[in-house]
Amino acid sequence: MSDAGVTRTRVMVLFGGRSAEHDVSRVTAAAVAKALDPDRYDVIPVAITTDGQWHAAEDAAALLAAGPELLPTAFPVEGPELESLGTVVATSGRRGLDVDVVLPLLHGPFGEDGTVQGLLELADLPYVGSGVLGSAVGMHKGAMKQMFKAAGIPQCAFLEFREGQDLAAFRARVISELGLPCFVKPANMGSSVGVSKAHTEAELDAAIALALTYDEEILAEEMVTGREIEVAVLGSLHPEASLPGEVVPGAEFYSYADKYEDGAAQLLAPAPLSDAATEEVRALALRAFTACRCDGMARVDCFYDEGGRGFLLNEVNTIPGFTPISMYPKLWEVSGVPYPALLDRLIELAIERHDRRTARAGRQR
Repeated sequence: MSDAGVTRTRVMVLFGGRSAEHDVSRVTAAAVAKALDPDRYDVIPVAITTDGQWHAAEDAAALLAAGPELLPTAFPVEGPELESLGTVVATSGRRGLDVDVVLPLLHGPFGEDGTVQGLLELADLPYVGSGVLGSAVGMHKGAMKQMFKAAGIPQCAFLEFREGQDLAAFRARVISELGLPCFVKPANMGSSVGVSKAHTEAELDAAIALALTYDEEILAEEMVTGREIEVAVLGSLHPEASLPGEVVPGAEFYSYADKYEDGAAQLLAPAPLSDAATEEVRALALRAFTACRCDGMARVDCFYDEGGRGFLLNEVNTIPGFTPISMYPKLWEVSGVPYPALLDRLIELAIERHDRRTARAGRQR
């Protein structure tokens, strides 16, 4: 769209979603929209409700038009319903929602797991972040850990369970092979939703039951006594790693409340590590990013067992939080890339990747 001879990039900010991280996504979307330069971008907010309906988020759009200083902490999802199954992104010009690039900010299943990325591929639209494979692997903790294993990346011990398998046998293996305390998690969830630390057999049973309310596949992981270190990765063909940060949890582990509610956790950026340890964990983060077929961005989380096993990979997050207290933008800030410039780069990477693939598809035809 042009204004006084200036061409601005039309960015669809896609937020909300069907997962338990719906509210987190609304907070992320508001923070991102506030940081996008209005001289460079037209922001088109589109919401997905918890029951899967697509809406033109007109309330959010009105707030954007009034100025970034009036933006709320979280975007509202209200607006007229759009056509089902996301056909709004597939038809250029439909209801004025033709866009140049999509910024999916859908945390958790039905958004971070390759589903929306597949839709955007079908629509032939550039989008920020990992593709279908990288998104799916990054969302599924079991598949991710198998990728780490295949790449020879050090990680903590884990066991997987899927509904229909022998639950009693799984429980027995957790106790005998991983020991207590241990962590139990849904395989397809983020932001520590459904994660429990089990100290006793009774707590283990409760943790398994809770995780199974979120997913039919779950994991149990050994407890690692160590520091929680995170690295932000940015790039596509030639990814770069930020300086590492450290999370000092406010509770026994870095919980959902720590991340988004009470802010009790301390986020140290950069982390107080030696130069050698800093370079080691940055290199490890790049290995994990590549192993999981990530693209554009990811936050790589590790445990640091000082004096023991060293760095152990925990997971990669392909759509990391972008709230004001999130680690991913903080790490790039201390690495010399301010928040607005980070968003600029992510959008550029999305368009560059789409152009590469379009050129390749043209050659194949």
